[in-house]
Amino acid sequence: MFGRLVYESFRRQKRRKLLAGVALTLGVGVATAMIAVATDIGDKISRELRTYGANLIVTPQEDTLDLQIDGVDLKPPSDGAYLNEADLPKIRGTFWHHNIVGFAPMLPVTVHVGNDAAANVTLLGTYFSKRLTFGKEEFATGVRVTHPWWKVQGAWPNDNSSDVLLGESLAAKLAGKTGDEIEVAGQAHRVVGILSTGGAEDGQIVAPLALAQQILGKPGAVRRLYVSALTKPEDAFARRDPQTLRGAEYDRWYCSPYAASIAFQLQEAIPHSHAEQIRQIAQNEGTVLSRVKGLMLLVTLAALFASALAVSAAMATAIFERRTEVGLMKALGAGNPAVAALFFAEALLLALIGGVIGFAGGSLLARQIGRSIFDSQITIEPVLFPVILAIAVIVTFAGSAMAIRRAVKLDPVYALRGEA
Repeated sequence: MFGRLVYESFRRQKRRKLLAGVALTLGVGVATAMIAVATDIGDKISRELRTYGANLIVTPQEDTLDLQIDGVDLKPPSDGAYLNEADLPKIRGTFWHHNIVGFAPMLPVTVHVGNDAAANVTLLGTYFSKRLTFGKEEFATGVRVTHPWWKVQGAWPNDNSSDVLLGESLAAKLAGKTGDEIEVAGQAHRVVGILSTGGAEDGQIVAPLALAQQILGKPGAVRRLYVSALTKPEDAFARRDPQTLRGAEYDRWYCSPYAASIAFQLQEAIPHSHAEQIRQIAQNEGTVLSRVKGLMLLVTLAALFASALAVSAAMATAIFERRTEVGLMKALGAGNPAVAALFFAEALLLALIGGVIGFAGGSLLARQIGRSIFDSQITIEPVLFPVILAIAVIVTFAGSAMAIRRAVKLDPVYALRGEA
């Protein structure tokens, strides 16, 4: 009999139930999409933010001088301190090597350009897209990965060549163009492109690292190393000193992709080095990610609240139309728990139907968001399905509670006379 009453309720009030079901499905669908994206968004946003440059810098331990460049605190090495280029592939042996998007060594050298000995400029040696090997793994890295905003009019030099790039302001000063030859430190080098960075490199010559080492007379020397890594936002635990951590706490810190823990592992991999965050970048990444997740939470709560209001209105109207039925049930001996159980059973069935359909629709929406915004697939975790069903039930019960409470309090005498 109980099941038949629930069935008849859905059969006779199709429009009311459909209205409540659609509102619930839309709310649950939005919640599914936002939760799915929020749980899978960290790496995607971090990877997108990697297009704004490296977030870690490695310098020799002898680094003692303080310097600010564009508001970023850096500690460049002393004149006689260098990293060893041969140690750089060891980065691929760190615990979080899969989070290392790329790295670019830098070696600035002051050189004479042309026949005028007074025309001194900086030649910056680096990797463009250098292929390295670590163990059996071969990979490419360089400024084309870590400095994606660098734009070249012409072609990029080959890392094994002696070709160079001219910064656009230096090219204008020297009246140089692509295809010209420029005399650097007494040797002629072909200009294969004009570089635009919006930074100091616009007034420099940028060349393969090996050429800078040759001019400096220090094979294998690297002045500083920029590393681009996928990290998670910094919290209080991330800022703790690893020297004070023991046991499980140290393992948790070491095995979390914080910028500080990755920097710590870089110091372990590269002898006599000091690694630190470029804080202006690393901290802004955490701020952006936190705000995006906060916005998604607000959208989710707003959608669920709207669904609860729609369910409440539909349920209140349905119960008002069925007040005579409720009065008859009470007159025949049904107690308040039995009346409440009937309406909560209807709400539960509505929640399950709306939850299943909303989850399916939300999953499709999440995948579409992933493709259109991040150009990648959003992963829908199986554990999300019971969570969404639970949310649907809570929203439906919350929206129905007030209307069911009024139904329970109906006086059968007045209800049967149509006065309730």
